[in-house]
Amino acid sequence: MVALTLPRNRRPARPRLYGWFVVTVVGAATALLLTHAGQAVSAYATKPACWMMTGLCVLAAASAFVAGDRLYTAVVCPSLCFSFAILLCWGLGPAIVAQTLAVFVVATKLKHTMRQATLVSAEYAVALGAAYLVIVIGDPDPFHKATTSERLGDAVTIAGSALAWLLAYNLMVWIAARLRLGPARARRVTETLPYQTLFKASLLMLSPVLAVAAHVNAAFVVLIFIPLYAVQRMARLSAERARVARVDPLTGLANRRALQHRFTDMVATREAPHVALLMLDLDRFKHVNDALGHEVGDRLLVSVAQRLQREEPIDGVIGRLGGDEFAILATNLHDVSQAELIAGRLLAALAEPLRLDGLPVDITGSVGIAVYPDHGEDFATLMRHADLAMYEAKRRGDTAAVYDPSSGHTSPQQLGLLTDFRQALETKREQVTLHYQPQVSLTTGEPIGVEALLRWRHPGRGPVPTAELLQVAEHTAVMQLLTTRVIDEVVQQVAQWRSEGLNLRASLNVSARDLHGGEIVDQLARRLTLHGVPPELIQIEITESALMSDASRAHSTVERLAALGVGVALDDFGTGYSSLQHLRKLPLTEIKIDQSFVGGMARNSDDAAIVRSTVELARALGLRSVAEGVENEYTRQMLAATGCTLAQGYLMARPMPGDMVPVWLARHTARNSARQESAAPAHVIS
Repeated sequence: MVALTLPRNRRPARPRLYGWFVVTVVGAATALLLTHAGQAVSAYATKPACWMMTGLCVLAAASAFVAGDRLYTAVVCPSLCFSFAILLCWGLGPAIVAQTLAVFVVATKLKHTMRQATLVSAEYAVALGAAYLVIVIGDPDPFHKATTSERLGDAVTIAGSALAWLLAYNLMVWIAARLRLGPARARRVTETLPYQTLFKASLLMLSPVLAVAAHVNAAFVVLIFIPLYAVQRMARLSAERARVARVDPLTGLANRRALQHRFTDMVATREAPHVALLMLDLDRFKHVNDALGHEVGDRLLVSVAQRLQREEPIDGVIGRLGGDEFAILATNLHDVSQAELIAGRLLAALAEPLRLDGLPVDITGSVGIAVYPDHGEDFATLMRHADLAMYEAKRRGDTAAVYDPSSGHTSPQQLGLLTDFRQALETKREQVTLHYQPQVSLTTGEPIGVEALLRWRHPGRGPVPTAELLQVAEHTAVMQLLTTRVIDEVVQQVAQWRSEGLNLRASLNVSARDLHGGEIVDQLARRLTLHGVPPELIQIEITESALMSDASRAHSTVERLAALGVGVALDDFGTGYSSLQHLRKLPLTEIKIDQSFVGGMARNSDDAAIVRSTVELARALGLRSVAEGVENEYTRQMLAATGCTLAQGYLMARPMPGDMVPVWLARHTARNSARQESAAPAHVIS
């Protein structure tokens, strides 16, 4: 049995035409039933086996279950096995009666409407009529035919009647779907027909066994429940696997695959020009997980999913992408402002605090909006652009943002560059290297640490500017691959230097996405333990813009890094926002003064004043200060006069491969010692 269920908030596409269809089919089925009424009465009155088979048909209907998703459902029921056997043994009338009773039992159990039950009964009646026509033509009589050709003919007739049933039934389902949902939406229903056909074909093939058993010994019929249970069990497992493939297991919402499938349907059936994809990311979810545990975090996600479902757009669908990211598809929109209204309703639904373990938890989120076809003509492009818009909303501190091609557009050339870079990280590792630029004490001249800098030599373009590469990769999964690679190589390099007697602190840069996820802390902990490197020899550099994109989650990650013993430096200080706020709240170890100020301090009094104030602020807070971009001796002397801790730039050393650092360090130490000796005052012996 199959019952088509309309999605929530969706009205039938052609209700009047659908009504006429129901009347026609039910009328035809009723006529068939009346034609064979006498046959049905005599069969039931004189054949106890027929009564038993009918009872088993109804009993099997009680084991029916629903397979499918929230949009379209199919009822899986084994009663066909018995009704088709009744057709083979006692004709069309009893088969229709038995199957109709089974259908209404299923409808009562699953709370379907009588209109749905009537439609499905009519579909079965027509299909049984088609099968009976083949039986009448073939006239099988297996108990009185002895030749091989006659038995083979009977087998062909039974197989032909089963095929006629399948063709007629699938045709009826296809017609009903088109009349109820329209041609485009009916495609979703008919895509499931092959799987339904396979299940029903297995039931039909069991029917001849039942028919023979009923003629030999009616008690044998009961034994069919064993293989029938196996068939039903396989169907249930198959339906469960299909459901798992489409549904998020935690929240019951659609998953990414189901969203993509649904997007294809929406594009094909849209009545208004736009389809919107909204990506919603929760704020401070990482904090809830850390403070209350993952079990409470899962309950929070379930509660959020329930609230979002109450605001599900008409003809739309809400899904979970993973973690605390949700996606909403809305169709039939006339302009982008309608998508913004939907975003507002979704965020408003989260406004009221949730109570988890007796604690009120405020929920806020950021929404990125991308609209088909303006911002992309395929699902993957819309997902990427909605993701960029969502991060833009976080960066600006807004609740929602629409994708702006001028700020986040990725050209085909950039996509190609990103693909090449991923390949280089995964398979052509020799193309991607790390160079290390020393940081030298302005007091003693001794190297204190190094900063790891990315270098990629493209096989066709040559060296690719790091800024250009990071701009393309920052909001993609490639960034996670890069961070993993950098952590592995930096920690391994520090371990190698330690084995050679060098204890240099190495700094490495991380992206906003790394701070939001928090996996970087666990990865660092594993690598430090594996290579036996003290955590104080590793330092993470973060930018103010990364902190501002999602301050709560970034702060949580920084605090975990500090608890691990890893230093945290605030990079490009003075170029972002809310710097004093971060200095007050975060467990930092170092401030790096941006080279735009350092490079101009020799000729610009304002830049010099900014550098001097930053150094004094760092000293007052007990932090190191590092000046970037030191390229001449005069600038170095000015920095030393301000009390700056460290200097980094071409004056000290250019970035170099890791194996060259010990060589440079030996030469630098020798030069520094000679410089100090020449600068020392002469002692006169009297």
